[in-house]
Amino acid sequence: MHIYLGADHRGYQLKNEVIDWLVNQQFSYTDFGATEYNAEDDFNDYARKVAEAVLKNPDDSFGVLLCGSGQGMCMQANRYKGIRAALCETADAARETREHNDANVLCISADNARDHFTEILDSFLAAKPLPDERYKRRCQKLDEV
Repeated sequence: MHIYLGADHRGYQLKNEVIDWLVNQQFSYTDFGATEYNAEDDFNDYARKVAEAVLKNPDDSFGVLLCGSGQGMCMQANRYKGIRAALCETADAARETREHNDANVLCISADNARDHFTEILDSFLAAKPLPDERYKRRCQKLDEV
């Protein structure tokens, strides 16, 4: 499994901590930036890069996006057909969005999840989509719009 990362200036520091965790857990990753702190950068640019990368490797990758609230990254990523980005501030929410929604991009609030981001990541990456037909049907409907 490969992880694609993106963060704006407000998520920059936490992204570096996420990288340390991924390395420790032996995940491969690609860092799409920010590669330095720049208070004038735009979350949109990083979310687009991550979403496009996940769509090129949908069977063996996930995206992780970080910004202050997590909302902007989530909104931008979800503009792409085939991306199911979810903002998760708890481990339970991360597990459930994988199980019920087959989410492929995890958005994290750098402002609100700093103290428990490892639990959120671990739950998201360990969970598997449930095989129930209703969950598959609902995921398919997401791309009908």
